[in-house]
Amino acid sequence: MKPVTTRFRAYQLGCAGSSFSHFADGHFTLIEARLNDTNLPSVANEMATCGMETISRLHITSWDTDHCSPNELPVLLETLQPATIECPGYEPSSDSGKDCRRIIQRYEAAKRTSNRAVNLQFITPEYIAGLDIAETLAFKNVLYHPRWIDPDCANNNSTVELFREGSFNVLSLGDVESDNLSARLRRDKYLRREVDVMILAHHGADNGFTNRQLLEHLEPKLAICSSDHDNQYDHPADEIRKLLYEQGVKLMTTKTGDVVIRSIGDHTGAFRATNLIAGSTKVSSEYDFTSKKAKLLSYNADTIRQLYSSTPAYRRL
Repeated sequence: MKPVTTRFRAYQLGCAGSSFSHFADGHFTLIEARLNDTNLPSVANEMATCGMETISRLHITSWDTDHCSPNELPVLLETLQPATIECPGYEPSSDSGKDCRRIIQRYEAAKRTSNRAVNLQFITPEYIAGLDIAETLAFKNVLYHPRWIDPDCANNNSTVELFREGSFNVLSLGDVESDNLSARLRRDKYLRREVDVMILAHHGADNGFTNRQLLEHLEPKLAICSSDHDNQYDHPADEIRKLLYEQGVKLMTTKTGDVVIRSIGDHTGAFRATNLIAGSTKVSSEYDFTSKKAKLLSYNADTIRQLYSSTPAYRRL
C-alpha cells in the first residue's frame, strides 16, 4: 500500500450544524459551507498543519442552513478560495438555500476572468450517472447519491460520498434518511469492504437510515456525530448510540470537542482518532485503528478480484 498522509477533522461550531475537513494526497476538502468565529481558528490551524493556504474543494451535501449558511458563505469563499465547489444536485426550496446558490454562482462568475477560475459542479443524478465505474481498491473518491431526486423529502437528496483518497476511508452521508437508500448502500461492494469512518447521517437522528443491517454490513470502526455544543437536539439519538455500542462501533461527537483523525506511522493504514476537549488541545478520548484498505491490499490479486466481483458503483472523474 502506498503511503498517503491523511487527516480528517470534525469541528465544533458553537451552534447547530456540521463542519468537517478531509486531507489526503495534497488535496484539502472542506465538507459543508460553515465558517464562524468558533471553527475558523481550528480550520486555519488544520490547513496550516496540512501546508495549505487555500482549499482544494468545498463539498456541500445539503442546502439546509446548518450545512450551508448564507451569512457565513461570502467570508468562507473569499478567505479559503476553493478551487472546486460541489453543490447539492437538487433545487433549494428555502430562501437561505436559494441565497447560497446565488452567492456561489456569482462568486464563480467573478472568478472566470481571474488567474484562479473556479470549477463549479452540481452533483445531480445525471452527473453521477455519467461518471466512470469505480476501480477496485483505487485511491479515488466515489459518489453514490443522489441517483434520483426525491420530490417529497429534500434530505434524501443529500450528496453521499466515500472519501477514498487517503490511507483510511471516510463515508459522508449528509442528511439522508430513507431506509430504502440505506438498503441500497449496504449492498455496495466498496462500502461493505472499505468504510473505516462513518459520519452519521442527519447528525445521528433515529430516522430509519442508520439501522442494525447497515452497521452489520458496513462495519465502520468509528462513527462521527456533529452536534452543537449544548446538544439541544440530543444528537445522536439514544437508539443510535445503543446500536453503535452493540455493533462495537466507537463514537466521537463534536459536543465534547473537535475530532481529529490522522494517519500515523508510515501512513499505510494505521490511524489515530482523538476527541479533544472543547476549546483546548486536551484529550477526552483516543483510539488507534488499522484501515480495512491496508488489510485488503495484503491479499493476492485473485482473492481481491473474487471479493469485488459484484455490482459496480460510480466515482468522480
